[in-house]
Amino acid sequence: MSDQPLVTVEAIGRKCPIPIIMLAGRIREVPIGSVIAVTADDPAASADIPSWCRMKMQEFVAEVPLEQGSAFHIRRMY
Repeated sequence: MSDQPLVTVEAIGRKCPIPIIMLAGRIREVPIGSVIAVTADDPAASADIPSWCRMKMQEFVAEVPLEQGSAFHIRRMY
């Protein structure tokens, strides 16, 4: 199973909960078992995205620092 994201949702400059709303709307674009990434620079995303994953039973894989913000990698579990 690859940890490389197949889809990246660009949410730099958006305030939470917008990155999560964008993620929720697009997670079905990747097959089950694959990874989707969300880029975000809102500090709340570091807590909010892993929380969303727990609530929705998706796997939070990693927070990867970027020049601006981070890329949050989520594995689609169902």
